[in-house]
Amino acid sequence: MIEIENFGEVRQIRLASECDRNPLYWVSAYLVDGLLIDTGCARTSNEFSKFLEDAKVDIVVNTHSHEDHIGANHLIQENFGWPVYASASAIPRIQNPPPIAWYREKTWGSAAPSNPKPLPSIIETKKFRFEVIDTPGHSPDHVSLVERTQGWVFSGDLFIGKDLTVAGPEMNVSGMLESMRTLLALMDDESILFTSLRTVRYDGRKALHDFVDRFEELRAQAREFVAEGLNVREIVNRMFGGETVFDAITNGEYSSANLVRLFLQD
Repeated sequence: MIEIENFGEVRQIRLASECDRNPLYWVSAYLVDGLLIDTGCARTSNEFSKFLEDAKVDIVVNTHSHEDHIGANHLIQENFGWPVYASASAIPRIQNPPPIAWYREKTWGSAAPSNPKPLPSIIETKKFRFEVIDTPGHSPDHVSLVERTQGWVFSGDLFIGKDLTVAGPEMNVSGMLESMRTLLALMDDESILFTSLRTVRYDGRKALHDFVDRFEELRAQAREFVAEGLNVREIVNRMFGGETVFDAITNGEYSSANLVRLFLQD
């Protein structure tokens, strides 16, 4: 399933695999002035590749190595020969994707190996200049792209939403908050946040600032509860009203308990 929406000169390509004609989980790629940011998942790669036949692309960038962001890399390299770039730490995982859990296989599919080049610190298109910013936290190899004159911030999966209540195996809370602070220093009140979900936030700086404040409050709250003698399950119940459905679906890989543990480790 594919949907297209334009935000000025930025084209958002929303991609999702389907079950009974219903989207399972949306992920967004972006096309702006010949720069393609992310390539979706394997299950949408054929549809995405067909869409790209009429697109003008000069360079492709992966924000990180997760399968829902590199899924069409191999078809892009085979069918079009466009250069693909990723952070140096992401390249080994893109060249040799690790096994993924069953629910990720069902939702996104396993990405075929592809061969990106190391990202430079600056990407210049015909009209724009994008700074490549290391933003670990969601994953260790994550980067964001910033075009300061336009106020554009392409944040990949760094910002998923203010109400995030679960953590996965690669998440690092301190790293995520520090990366958000790095982006905040490059943004003003007019900055637009282009996320890898369906979300485009015209209040991008406020969205990141609110997230940082909320997570700092949650971290302090978790520490207060453990000082009172509560265990992780009790803290989850007090802070979030219990576990989310993701805990059962992912066999505990994504859970509120993981998030609480990260708060306490940090």
